[in-house]
Amino acid sequence: MKPVSILETRNLVKEYRARRVVDQVNLQVRNGSIVGLLGPNGAGKTTTFYSIVGFIRPTSGAIFLDNREIQGLPIHRRASRGITYLAQEPSVFKKLTVEENVRIVLEPLGLTRNEINNRISELMAELKIEYLAENKGHALSGGERRRVEIMR
Repeated sequence: MKPVSILETRNLVKEYRARRVVDQVNLQVRNGSIVGLLGPNGAGKTTTFYSIVGFIRPTSGAIFLDNREIQGLPIHRRASRGITYLAQEPSVFKKLTVEENVRIVLEPLGLTRNEINNRISELMAELKIEYLAENKGHALSGGERRRVEIMR
């Protein structure tokens, strides 16, 4: 049986005026795999990622998540389905605790307080950072900040 792609792009194109910066990119990311894009500066790697997460709209082509087209979905809907982008620079709120950093992104989802607390506990346990719950963002190491970003 052929492995199923969880994320796929088909003939993804992005043009800025007369310049084509992404030229018919076809990706297939399978469940459990880790994929990176390699290429020189200006090759379209970041633009491809931005198209997938919804920061920019591709000129043409299609993006699928679990065999459903998603290129028309706004960023928050893509994020709720598991597509996020971690910038190279950390984006943790420095004056908030780790728990508050996660809570602030869960509250708008309409979950009960109990559901939010349970989700925070699950995420912290999964990333093995329960001991950091009350630490402020500014006090975290680079690796700890990255794990908080992943939780968010």
